Amino acid sequence: QVQFVESGGGLVQPGGSLRLSCAASGSIFSIAAMGWYRQAPGKQRVLVATITSGGSTNYADSVKGRFTISRDNAKNTVYLEMNSLKPEDTAVYYCNTSPRGRGNWGQGTQVTVSS
Repeated sequence: QVQFVESGGGLVQPGGSLRLSCAASGSIFSIAAMGWYRQAPGKQRVLVATITSGGSTNYADSVKGRFTISRDNAKNTVYLEMNSLKPEDTAVYYCNTSPRGRGNWGQGTQVTVSS
């Protein structure tokens, strides 16, 4: 079973940028679609970005135009480039299969957008 480890989170000012990485313990070649999810305090975990094996992407309206998801199958890694960050983006970010996660969720990586 593939496990995912998220990294790259931190504290950033509004309008700033951050790049998250999702390292898989095994090959992600056979995974049709990977996604980034986020969970803000007191809220449900929601899917914000998806990328298929073929490279097609989709984004939640809340992040469209600001976030870019990519994947490197050779490195078994998925990335999330976040630009023009807003305080509303503050959350723990997770990666997993899309549109539904499977297996055990990782610890995620905290992103805090604040002045």
